[in-house]
Amino acid sequence: MSRRNARRKPMAEINVVPYIDVTLVLLIIFMITAPLIQSGVDVDLPQADSKQVDQENAPSPVIITIDKVGQYFIDLGNGSDEEPVNASELLVLTAAVRKNKPNIQVYIRGDKEVEYGKVVTVMAALKNAGVPNVGLMTEQLQNE
Repeated sequence: MSRRNARRKPMAEINVVPYIDVTLVLLIIFMITAPLIQSGVDVDLPQADSKQVDQENAPSPVIITIDKVGQYFIDLGNGSDEEPVNASELLVLTAAVRKNKPNIQVYIRGDKEVEYGKVVTVMAALKNAGVPNVGLMTEQLQNE
């Protein structure tokens, strides 16, 4: 009987193979779903030699996007810029946000292929609606 107990010693190792399998499955799931989660309007911004704007304590800005076909999109800081809006809705929404947060920044993110007149029209309309400063978003200049 002592021989039988001598053969069966408790195993002190942890079997990590199931944990590796689960981790691999989760990694594959996240790799597949990550591109699907990203949303927004696809805009090819012009490149310019500019510096990054510091916004550590500032509220998230209002970003007005103009895509290459001339449609307007507005992001009020909550990442909801999937649906196109017309020019009057754009001004109403911007004015409503500025009424609640008067110091909020407003930026225009225009595709590099959009007509220059569209961007200037939006800037002029925002100035007439009471927005004192309108910023233009660009991408950093790529050094080749």
